[in-house]
Amino acid sequence: MTALPTGDSITIEPLVARVLAPNPSPYTYTGTQTYVVGTTDVAVIDPGPDDAHHIEALLRAIDGRPVRAITCTHTHRDHSPAAAALKAATGAPIIGCAPLVLDDAGPRADASFDRTYAPDMVLADGEQVRGEGWTITAIATPGHTSNHLCYALEESGALFTGDHVMGWSTSVVSPPDGDMRAYMESLARLHDRDDRVYYPAHGEPVEKPRQFVRGLIGHRRQRENQILKLLGEGVGHIPDMVARMYVGLDPRLNGAAGRSVLAHLIDLRDRGLATGDRDDWRKAA
Repeated sequence: MTALPTGDSITIEPLVARVLAPNPSPYTYTGTQTYVVGTTDVAVIDPGPDDAHHIEALLRAIDGRPVRAITCTHTHRDHSPAAAALKAATGAPIIGCAPLVLDDAGPRADASFDRTYAPDMVLADGEQVRGEGWTITAIATPGHTSNHLCYALEESGALFTGDHVMGWSTSVVSPPDGDMRAYMESLARLHDRDDRVYYPAHGEPVEKPRQFVRGLIGHRRQRENQILKLLGEGVGHIPDMVARMYVGLDPRLNGAAGRSVLAHLIDLRDRGLATGDRDDWRKAA
């Protein structure tokens, strides 16, 4: 895990600064990256966890400028809880993804849903937020969660990808809300765009977006083929699949890997290529 400074506002291009939250973990890498967009007035993308030090750091980065919007890519607890405190401090509206609360059976305590998230306005695909010299367009990218949005900065060609595309790892797709088919369709949608750079919520910028997305799609197809091969060999227990597919994986991530395997199995079942439920799966005849 790369050591990066938390709390500092780092300008990464003329319209964009990044502030790293102090919440590193096996699932968040070095922590959640909040982006402040604009110069005269600003938008805040993915305000992050409800951490007093991080909120203070964001207010320093904003430096008294008008905040036109507090936007969230999705409502996992490492992304959206600071929105309420930031709104209270700045008076800015919370504008972005739809609220979503589920009792997720996944293993990620950091990624359980934020029950405090209350947007003033929900952005539909293609709708925009504007300030002086900047325009942010919402891009619907369901898969990691059903309410996930990416945000395109029209003036620079940057795309803020949240957890849909990360700079250090593949995204966890955890049913029941996480949906592998939707995730793959969203990846294909991004591949068809011509964004210059991706700024993910976790990890470094992605400088060759289309090439990177092609790699993610290929990786998921490889996982799918591994699963079909294992099913053909009579391996239908998800923990056994994880042990065979993810050799050398940090044991703390086994649960998350199992959730993505489950998402693949559900997709394969929907396509008529597998049968089963829970933890008893077979290749379709």
